[in-house]
Amino acid sequence: MFISGNISNKQIDIAAKFRSVFKEFPYFNYVQSKALDDVLYTSKNFVACAPTGSGKTVLFELAIIRLLMETTEPWRNVKAVYMAPIKALCSQRFEDWKKKFGPLGLICMELTGDTEIDDFFEIQDAHIIMTTPEKWDSMTRKWRDNCLLQLVRLLLIDEVHVVKDKMRGATLEVVVSRMKAVRACHASEHHGEDLPMRFVAVSATIPNIKDIADWLCDGKGPATSLEMDESHRPVKLRKVVLGFPCSSNQTEFKFDLSLNYKMANIIQTYSEQKPTLVFCSTRKGVQQSAAVLAKDAKFIMSLEHKQRLVKYANSLLDFKLRDLVTFGVGFHHAGVDVSDRKVIEEAFILGDLPVLFTTSTLAMGVNLPAHLVVIKSTAHYAGGACQEYSEADMLQMIGRAGRPQFDTSATAVIMTKTQTRDKYMQFMNGAEVIESSLHTHLVEHLNAEIVLHTISDVNMALDWIRSTFLYIRALKNPKHYGFSTGLDRCGIEAKLQELCLKNLNSLASIGLISMDEDINIKATEAGRLMARYCVAFDTMKQFNTVSGTETLPELVELMAKGREFADVQLRVNEKRTLNTLNKDKNRVTIRYPMEGKVKNNEMKVNCLIQAQFGSIPIQEFGLTQDTGRIFRNGVRISRCLAEFLNQRSKTGFTALLNSVILAKCFRAKLWENSPYVSKQLEKIGLTLSTAMVNAGLTTFNRIEQSNARELELIINRHPPFGNQIREAVMNLPKYEVSLEQLPRYNTDTAEVVVTVNMKNHEQLLSKRTTPDHHYVTMIIGDCDNNVVFLQKLTDLMLLKTGSWSKKIDVAKASNGEEISVNLISSEYVGLDIQQRFSAFYSGPKRYGAESLTTEQHSIMQREQGGTQRAQLTSREKQAAPHKRKLIFTCATETGRLNEYPTLACLTFTYSCTQIYLQTHLFFVHMLWWLSPILTKLFHCLWIDGSSQPDSGKRQCNHFCKNKDQCGHECCETNLQKRSIPSLKCNVGSAV
Repeated sequence: MFISGNISNKQIDIAAKFRSVFKEFPYFNYVQSKALDDVLYTSKNFVACAPTGSGKTVLFELAIIRLLMETTEPWRNVKAVYMAPIKALCSQRFEDWKKKFGPLGLICMELTGDTEIDDFFEIQDAHIIMTTPEKWDSMTRKWRDNCLLQLVRLLLIDEVHVVKDKMRGATLEVVVSRMKAVRACHASEHHGEDLPMRFVAVSATIPNIKDIADWLCDGKGPATSLEMDESHRPVKLRKVVLGFPCSSNQTEFKFDLSLNYKMANIIQTYSEQKPTLVFCSTRKGVQQSAAVLAKDAKFIMSLEHKQRLVKYANSLLDFKLRDLVTFGVGFHHAGVDVSDRKVIEEAFILGDLPVLFTTSTLAMGVNLPAHLVVIKSTAHYAGGACQEYSEADMLQMIGRAGRPQFDTSATAVIMTKTQTRDKYMQFMNGAEVIESSLHTHLVEHLNAEIVLHTISDVNMALDWIRSTFLYIRALKNPKHYGFSTGLDRCGIEAKLQELCLKNLNSLASIGLISMDEDINIKATEAGRLMARYCVAFDTMKQFNTVSGTETLPELVELMAKGREFADVQLRVNEKRTLNTLNKDKNRVTIRYPMEGKVKNNEMKVNCLIQAQFGSIPIQEFGLTQDTGRIFRNGVRISRCLAEFLNQRSKTGFTALLNSVILAKCFRAKLWENSPYVSKQLEKIGLTLSTAMVNAGLTTFNRIEQSNARELELIINRHPPFGNQIREAVMNLPKYEVSLEQLPRYNTDTAEVVVTVNMKNHEQLLSKRTTPDHHYVTMIIGDCDNNVVFLQKLTDLMLLKTGSWSKKIDVAKASNGEEISVNLISSEYVGLDIQQRFSAFYSGPKRYGAESLTTEQHSIMQREQGGTQRAQLTSREKQAAPHKRKLIFTCATETGRLNEYPTLACLTFTYSCTQIYLQTHLFFVHMLWWLSPILTKLFHCLWIDGSSQPDSGKRQCNHFCKNKDQCGHECCETNLQKRSIPSLKCNVGSAV
C-alpha cells in the first residue's frame, strides 16, 4: 500500500493480513495520507473535516486496524461502534465492512431497530456494531447493568455535524457524552489497565472544528483535528447561484412550481449530457418536476439507450415512475417502493438514467453522485412551516456533485429568489457555525442521567453539562442560548445551572423525580419507565392526564398525540385516502371513526393505527412507510403507558385493562378481537389471512380443528403447509381460568381462589410457538373501577407445574358484587380469557350506591323473581361452544336473560327460586342439565300460545285473497286439526 500527493511515496507499514481491506485502490489520496500518522500510529481522539468524496471512510478503517494492532488475537473483548444519523448509511457500511473485515474473523452487526429484549444478546459476539444515535441511546441507558457496553474501545461518528440538528442533534450529543462517562468510569475502576475509549469523528461541514475537538477531549487535551478545504476535493466543483423573480404576493408553492419550467434549460446548459441530480423540497414537488421535464426535454441518446430504459421501466411497480423512466427521467424519495428505489439507483449509477429528481433527505442517505447537482429552491417545509435550508444541508446536497471515477470537474446550481441570491453567493465562501441543540431537549436527557445515577444533585448536573458540546458553545456564543454576552465563565455556568434546575423542577412536577430540601435528586418508578422506553417528556405529561376510566379508542387517541409522532406529516395528496379510511359507506373503514375530516397530524396517526389494527390494506407506499414508523415507536410507548398506569397508585381498572390490551394490539398489529388471528403465524400475511377469514377460520380453535388439506386449498398452498399451520396453532398455549370462593363469608370481603391452568403444558414442553419471554397478565377489577389484583405470569413458570393458583381478598364494592377477571396475552390476539364472577357477602346487599337491609333485599328479590343468568368464561364464546364454562351470578336486570332462551324458560318456570353458587352448586348443575327437557316440556304445553278455545280446526294452505268468496271448500270450512302425539323426553339426547 502506498501514499501519494505532495508526500513522497513510501510503503506503509501495515501487516499483510490487513492490506486486503484497502485492495480496491493502490494509493491513499492526499486527505488520507495527511491523517495517516494520527489515525494509524497513535490512539488519540481524532476529528476530520474534508470535502465529500475525499475518502473519509478510510479513516474509520484505519482506526479499526489500529485497534486490532493494539490487541492480541482472538479479538473476543474488542468492540467498535460505528454511528451514523440514518439507517441507510449504517446498511451501506455494514455491507461494505462485512466483506472487508469478515475474512479477518470480525463479526459485523447492524443494530438500527427499536429496543428489543435480545439486543444485548445480539451484540455479545459482534466486533463492529453499526447503529444510529437513537438506538445507541436506548442501549447505553442501561450500560451500568451490562458489561458488554464497557468493552467498546472505539466510537466512530459519521456526519458529526448532525449535532446541530434541532430534532436529532441532542441525542447524538448526549450519547457521545455518555460514552465519555463510560470511559471515565472504566478508568477509575481499573487503575492498572490501560484500556481507553477512542473517538474518531468525520464530516464534510465543520466550520468550528476546534469546538468539536474540545468536546471530544480525552482528559489530557483536545482531540487531534484535520481540516481540509475544497481545494483538496478530488473532483473540482464549480458553483453557480441563479436568482429568479418572486413577487410579494406570490406564495412559496407557486414560486417552486414556476421553477419547474426553468429546469430543462438549466440542465441543457450545465449538464454536458452527463447524469443530473435535482433536489426538491417535497415528494409531490419531486414528481411534478419530473413530469414537467419529461414533456419539455429529450434525454435519450440512442436506440440502445432507449431499450435499456424500457427494460428498467418494465421492472418498476409505480406506473407513473414507469412512464417517466422511458423518457430518461426518474424520481426517488422515501415514499417510493424499496424495489423501485433499487432499480432507479442502479440505472442512475450506471449512467443509463440521465436525470433523477429526489428530496433533500437523499443528500444524507444513499450515495448517488452526479456530474450536475441542482437545488430547486432554497426553501422547504419543516414542522409545518416554510423555512430556508440550513448551510449544513446545502453543503450536503452540493457535496453530491462529482463522480471521482468518471469526472475531473462537476457543477452545482442553486435556484433561489432574486432577493436571496447575494446571501447564497456569500454562503459559497463560508459556512454556518455548528451550535448545540441540547438545551431544547434537556429535560429528557437529564432524566436519563438521573436514572443512570450520573446525576444525584444539582452540582452533579452541572458537572455533566461540562461534558457536553452545549457547554463548549455556551462559553463562546452565550447569546445563542439566551444568556447575556457579557458573562464570564462563572456567570455562564450559573445560568446553565439555573437551566438544569428549571428542567429538574419540570420533572418533579409530574412525579418523574423526587427532590428534597438539600436538592438531592432521585428517580421515581415513572422516571425510570420514561428513561427505559425513551419516551418524550410531553408524552409523559399526556400519560399523567389519564383519569382511569378511559376506553380503548380514547387511549388510541392519547397515543396519537405523542411527541414521538410529531415528524409524521400530513401531506395534501394523502387526505383523500385517509378520509376514505375514516368514513366511507362503500368500503371497510376504521373501527372508531373520527369526527369531521382528517386535517392534522394527530388524526392521521390515529387513522393509520386503527387501519393497521383492522387489517385494512393501504396501497400508498408513503402511508405504509409512515405506519411502519408509527408502530416502531408505538410498541415501546404503549408498553410504557401500560406499565406507567400499573405503577400509579390510583389508576382505574378500566384504563389499566385497556392499556394492557392496547400494548398487545401494537405488538400483534391487530385489534384484541380481530378475526385475522392467523396473520400472527409464521408465513401468513394479510392476503392468506384474509382468505382464511373468508373461509370462516377466525379463531385458533377453528384453525386447529380444520383439515390440513382443506387449509391448503383455502390458501392455495402445497402440502405440508397445512400441517405446519395446524402444528403452529396446536403449539400455542391454551389457558383456562377458574374461580372458587372459600366458604368463609363476612360482610366486607370475600376470599376467592383464582387458578390459571395451561391445559396443554405437557405438549408445550417439547415445542411451542410463542417465544420464551411470552407472558400473560392476570388483572381483576370490581364494579367501583378498582384494581383488585394484578399479576404477570410467564409461560416458563406455568410450564413447570401446569398451573398457578392464588387466594385473593375481594373487598365489597359499592356498585355491585361482580368482579371482572381478565387474562391478557402479552403478544398474541386470540388467547385472552375474560369472564365475570359474583362473590357472596353476608349481611345487607348493595344495589347501586344504596345499602339495603335483609328485609328490603328479600322484598326486591321477590319482585324481581330471583332471576339467574349464566355467563360464558371466554371472550370468544363462538370459538368453542363445546368448551363453555358457566358460572351463575345474581342478575338485577331480567332483560339480559334474552341472551339465553333456555335459562329464560327456567327463570319463568322457577321464578321464585333463589340460587347461590356458593351454597347450592349441585342444584344449579342439575337445573342446567335438565333445562333442555324442561324447555321442550314448556313448549309442548304452550305450543299454540293462544287464549282462544281450541275448535279442532285449522286453516288450509291456499293463498286466496278472499277465502269467503273463493271456490275452495276447505277455505270456507277449514280443515280438521291433526292430533298431537304424546310427548316423549329422551334425557340422553336432550342433554
